[in-house]
Amino acid sequence: MAERAAIVTGASSGIGLATARVLGEEGFALTMAARRPEKLEGAVAGLKEDGFDVQAVAANVADEAAIVSVVDAHRDRYGRLDVLVNNAGVGIGSQVGEIQTKHVDMQLSINLRSIVLFYRECLPMLQAAAQEHHNALVVNTSSISGKHGEPWLAVYSATKHGVVGWTEAMNKELGSQGIKSTALCPAFVDTPMTDFVKEQVPAEEMIQAQDIAEAVRYLLKVSPACVIPEMMFVRPGEGL
Repeated sequence: MAERAAIVTGASSGIGLATARVLGEEGFALTMAARRPEKLEGAVAGLKEDGFDVQAVAANVADEAAIVSVVDAHRDRYGRLDVLVNNAGVGIGSQVGEIQTKHVDMQLSINLRSIVLFYRECLPMLQAAAQEHHNALVVNTSSISGKHGEPWLAVYSATKHGVVGWTEAMNKELGSQGIKSTALCPAFVDTPMTDFVKEQVPAEEMIQAQDIAEAVRYLLKVSPACVIPEMMFVRPGEGL
């Protein structure tokens, strides 16, 4: 059994990969999950080359059975779970009159439903870790769109508001057991997901994935007596 272990979803690039690297640097064994096997394997290979204990589980987290398979694979290999990072997400923009049902369902399933199911499936391992050190951690990637609604990204905004609300509820429900939850709410981060807006906001002016990953490193250092329910990340001069 590993001394500390973590699951990271949406881990093949961007915030997920940067966070996985930070967790590896902090001594965590890792299960990294993402939808595209070839991209995920490349990310995992890079971490393995640097000496980290990591496994890849290709999974579309819109599928309940895939979520169960990620958790089962993690339990089989590492036997414990101290940190869960629910980072997988998708954003599909549309004016309200042109919204496609399949795009609504996809965003609800990946951005919100998957988080609920990962909590359910991981709860026994998180409870066991919390009984040991009173500092189990779940990090849920929301968005600054989870703090105020965005036109054209209305469905995405609604799902990310849901992530913030779910995180708050989990702190009230599980906090006394030593399981903390934090919602990360960044503005535009320089990842492939924000390519659509880089003509208006250059990549070099965006928040960096490493900024978010370093915030997770900070959360690992917080004492059992302190909970950080959410963290917002904005560019200089931006309003909230």
